[in-house]
Amino acid sequence: MSTEPKITDNQKPALRTLDVEQVMALIPHRFPMLLVDRVEQLDRGVSAVGIKNVTINDPFFAGHFPGKPVMPGVLIIEALAQTAGVVAMDAELDKGATSLIYFMSIQHARFRQPVVPGDRLELHVVKERARRNVWRFNAEAKVGDVVVAEANFTAMFVTEPAE
Repeated sequence: MSTEPKITDNQKPALRTLDVEQVMALIPHRFPMLLVDRVEQLDRGVSAVGIKNVTINDPFFAGHFPGKPVMPGVLIIEALAQTAGVVAMDAELDKGATSLIYFMSIQHARFRQPVVPGDRLELHVVKERARRNVWRFNAEAKVGDVVVAEANFTAMFVTEPAE
């Protein structure tokens, strides 16, 4: 018989939303490499939905492709990884250390539809597992209800003790 209190659904912490300043407080990316404008539905250490508002002013459109702007697939994967980084870094806040999280591997990347200026890219990431300093994520990028890209990736924390 367990003596731990049971947590009911109405006692779980609320899902959070982070604005761009809160995102930048968690991950080191800055313009032009910051590809997450906000995070919605952040479930600490579990999942989140990042938002990237794709505009013609994004610097990569100048060369990809002139006259037919398409967001590069590798940047969609990067945006998914940044959203996963927010999930992981937010979960590690209480540990009192300064950390960065680095890609280790990308698997099963698929690109299904082009992403173009005017699209609202939703970056759905879910932690599959975390063991020590290595986290594995499943991710999908969507425009509306359409999956435009998907991948699984692994990332590793590199931690420096707090001063």
